[in-house]
Amino acid sequence: MKPDADRIARKSLLLGNVPKPAQDLILATARERMFERGATIFLQGEEANSVYVVVEGWVKLYRVAPNGSEAVVSVFTRGDSFGEAVAFTGGSYPVSAEAATDVVLVRIETAEILRLIERQPGLAVSLLAATFAHLHRLVGQIEQLKARSGAQRVAEFLLEHATEEHGPCAVVLPYDKVLIAGRLGMKPESLSRAFARLREKGVQVRQSVAEIEEVAVLRDYVEEDPGLSWSR
Repeated sequence: MKPDADRIARKSLLLGNVPKPAQDLILATARERMFERGATIFLQGEEANSVYVVVEGWVKLYRVAPNGSEAVVSVFTRGDSFGEAVAFTGGSYPVSAEAATDVVLVRIETAEILRLIERQPGLAVSLLAATFAHLHRLVGQIEQLKARSGAQRVAEFLLEHATEEHGPCAVVLPYDKVLIAGRLGMKPESLSRAFARLREKGVQVRQSVAEIEEVAVLRDYVEEDPGLSWSR
């Protein structure tokens, strides 16, 4: 495993709170894997025997409904880990994972982690930190879907990727618009309408770049009661 991948894995949600000696044992059998955009990492229903840490790129987790429609559950990037909760219980993956862009991952066999926990039960608390973080993220996504309009969800997404706190800012969309729509619980056509509505808030989207005229104005809009827009 390359030094950069090793460093990112050690600082990840999964291993960030684990003592270095335990990190060494866990990563001793870990392997660096590369996937091209669109490649399947694992499929819903497969035996969950590995945990992954993203070194570079973006990964999407999704479920396929009985009618064949796809629901994006979450999207992960550098330093994020995924697959922990179910892998530690020996079940099957409840979602599928796909490379949203070209990605580099660290693949960790859970068997070694479980053996280590048997010898050092206290490590379980540290390793659970990643599971709690994922739960917190999902709760935040549900709140976002329930409490904000589509345009506000898009605005919040842009702010998450903005590099400036105030003033103008250019945000490079991290992955394609279809996935952005899925991540925000929207259809692609709804995303297009949301981008159009954000023009009045100083946002112009050109291909894969969103130009924000004033970050603070967009932040105020995100915090606005969505019911106000219907009264105007």
